[in-house]
Amino acid sequence: MTFIFFISFLIIQRLAELYVSSKNEKWLLRNGAIEYGKEHYPYIVLLHTLFIISLIAEYIWRTDAEANYFFIVLFFVLIIIKVMVISTLGHYWNTKIYKVPGTRPVATGIYKYIKHPNYIIVICEIAIIPLAFHLYYTAVIFTILNAIMLTVRIKKENEVLAM
Repeated sequence: MTFIFFISFLIIQRLAELYVSSKNEKWLLRNGAIEYGKEHYPYIVLLHTLFIISLIAEYIWRTDAEANYFFIVLFFVLIIIKVMVISTLGHYWNTKIYKVPGTRPVATGIYKYIKHPNYIIVICEIAIIPLAFHLYYTAVIFTILNAIMLTVRIKKENEVLAM
């Protein structure tokens, strides 16, 4: 039952993030933003969709998957940090890469100390979420796939931020 509540919360949380991203995208476009990294964005969506499907499939496959509440609490700590990141970036936070010409990268809040805190959170989430239910295959496979994807993504984002 814990898994059902957790996965439901996760799906709702991800959909809420997409809603915020969509609202921010409209603001960005109204302010002249240009999108970058369009070619790899569908793969990010696919990766995160397959991640959730894999969580559910491995949980069903493993009949003995019990909850590890340490990792569940850690996940909620990550959400608090993610909310801080999203609020620091404000309208600039998005799941896509946008740049409003003439603007400088945000350098307040956590961004004073860390260049890509959102990606650190995502890296942790991809590992912690499956570990919360001992879903080791999902943890390993998607940690590797996410590392590959973030290599492409961060390279592109760094190029954009340097413009």
